[in-house]
Amino acid sequence: MSIRFTTKAHRGMVALTVAAGLALGLAGCGGGEGGDDKKPETSSSASQGNGSDPSAQEGQADEPLAELRGSNGLILQVTSAQRDAGGFVTVNGTLKNDGAKSVVVPAALSGNETEIVRNGRSLGGATLVDAKGKKRYYVLRDTDGRPLTTTGFSAIKSGESLSVFMQFPAPPADASEVTLQLPTFASGTIQISG
Repeated sequence: MSIRFTTKAHRGMVALTVAAGLALGLAGCGGGEGGDDKKPETSSSASQGNGSDPSAQEGQADEPLAELRGSNGLILQVTSAQRDAGGFVTVNGTLKNDGAKSVVVPAALSGNETEIVRNGRSLGGATLVDAKGKKRYYVLRDTDGRPLTTTGFSAIKSGESLSVFMQFPAPPADASEVTLQLPTFASGTIQISG
């Protein structure tokens, strides 16, 4: 008798599990659709916001926040420095070869920390300096020690450019003006937005 009860109980549990799974699946689908409905609104409002911003973005493209000059005709044009909700600042820009011939990107741009250097060429040597708060912020790293910046480049041909980014811990909210420093380049003051 206990075998029948156990089998019966087992079937009941399987039926209950399937029913609960279906209920959760259906609820998840409904929630997912609701979530999807919300995402287009966000995208839509972002698109609407972007619809009014192209002239500002075009202005930024014409006039970078800063232009840092390096050796052999290399130029880093900083196009944005955005404070993100996650507590970091993302600096975007273009690394350009303004010289007459192909240039090997200096290894010094990676910095001199062993953990970053062993992950290949990067902009891991970049820092943000908050003069007001008297602090220096280094490029963030992931859990494997890789710098959160553009990596894997070695040479740039004459006239070519490469889109780059660097992520740093965010300085305090009142520190909107910082100095970007990159080894072998002149430093430049940039404004953090957001």
